[in-house]
Amino acid sequence: MARAATDNLGKGGIAVARPRGSHWQQSLGVWGPWLLIGLFVVWAAIAQTQQFVVGVIVGSLYALSAVGLTLIYGIARVPHFAHGDAMMVAAYLGFFALTGAVAGTRSGDAHFPLAVAALPGATEPIWRFSFGYGLVIAIVIGTLLAVPLLLAIDRVVYQRLHRRGAGTAILAVASLGVAITMRGAMLLIWGADSRRYTSGIRKTVELPGLPPIVADQIFIVLAALVLTVVAYVLLYRTRLGTSMRATADNANLARASGIDVAATRRWTWIIGGGLTAVAGSLLALQSQLSPELGFVLLLPIFASAILGGIGSPHGAFIGGLLVGIIGEVAVGVGIISPGYKLAVVFVVLIAVILVRPQGLFGARP
Repeated sequence: MARAATDNLGKGGIAVARPRGSHWQQSLGVWGPWLLIGLFVVWAAIAQTQQFVVGVIVGSLYALSAVGLTLIYGIARVPHFAHGDAMMVAAYLGFFALTGAVAGTRSGDAHFPLAVAALPGATEPIWRFSFGYGLVIAIVIGTLLAVPLLLAIDRVVYQRLHRRGAGTAILAVASLGVAITMRGAMLLIWGADSRRYTSGIRKTVELPGLPPIVADQIFIVLAALVLTVVAYVLLYRTRLGTSMRATADNANLARASGIDVAATRRWTWIIGGGLTAVAGSLLALQSQLSPELGFVLLLPIFASAILGGIGSPHGAFIGGLLVGIIGEVAVGVGIISPGYKLAVVFVVLIAVILVRPQGLFGARP
């Protein structure tokens, strides 16, 4: 009865003393970051249009990879610090499928006789793109080769550590070991020299009110957006997505409810790894192939996932766009050099999580 009385008093709002100003603090935590972000995006789109567009393009690559990362961490419970290197492995596998080239002697690469580029018209540019249908096929092949590799790594390394009760710190260190191994394999097979999917001058497209945009970059942004929408539909509109979300909330309860947690984990790696693999190939199309590039991108990818909210695919996508825009606009203003743009991103990230520890779209604990 005493407990019931206390509950009733709490509901009545008479005997419960609330800190003065708590309502305003709560409102500030909910709407404050969104208001500042909205004002910044509007200002950047108007005053720094060139940098804003570049930020959207770069951010879309962060976003697609961050969606894969947030799925893997949120459901499989693996802090995958090999995520950036997995991107580059998939990109190199796509490069191998396209050209058949691996590091050979000092005189040049060794080429396998079977390559997508040898198909009739495979390298003929489509529209204003710098690539033909052969690159699209190569990206699909690279993804199909990378996903089984990630599944094998999960089975051999992460699942064994989980069964032995390994904590987050041990899993993180193990994933760093996986990353170093991947990087060494790329250096051994393809060498340290940078490589490109396509060469030559890239054509631009004129859009009203925007600076000239390279046609390939339009393809990158659209591909990232479409794949993120597909991932969102799978997660929130399918039976598999329901199983994935239930496993993320409580794996033991999901297992007791009849959900095949092991199969759900495999599908998580297939979907998350597939998104990561495509993101790596799109990154290589945007810039170049380099074994070290994946490690360089690891911090902004993690920042994107944390900013959007771990476990939220749409949050990770928006977080990636914000990370890209903030970094590029900060450099475009001229206050800092390009080498410090990531520092500005992390200052903003810290400011946001101090107000909203769960991220922009994360659920409250």
